[in-house]
Amino acid sequence: MDMMGYFLVFAIALVGVGSIENRISRADRRVARVEHKLDLILDHLGLREQEPWSDEVAALLRDGKKIQAIKVYREATGVGLKEAKEAVERLG
Repeated sequence: MDMMGYFLVFAIALVGVGSIENRISRADRRVARVEHKLDLILDHLGLREQEPWSDEVAALLRDGKKIQAIKVYREATGVGLKEAKEAVERLG
C-alpha cells in the first residue's frame, strides 16, 4: 500500500473514532438529563436516598468551598455546570 492509501485508511479511522466519541458524549448527556429529572421527581415526592458523595459536598459547603462542591457534584452525577450549581445551591 502506498503512502496515500495509508493516509486514507488513517483519515477514515479518525472519522470513525470521532463519530463514536460524539455518540457516547451525546448518550452521556442524555443519561445525565434523565438522572437529573429523576432526582427532581424524587425530591418532589420526598423520597431521597442519601448518596455517598453528598456528605463530601455538604462538608465542602460548610467550609465555604462552593466551587469545589460543584465540581464534586458534577463528577459524581455527570450533570452540566448549570445543573450542578443549582443543585449545590439548593443543598446549601
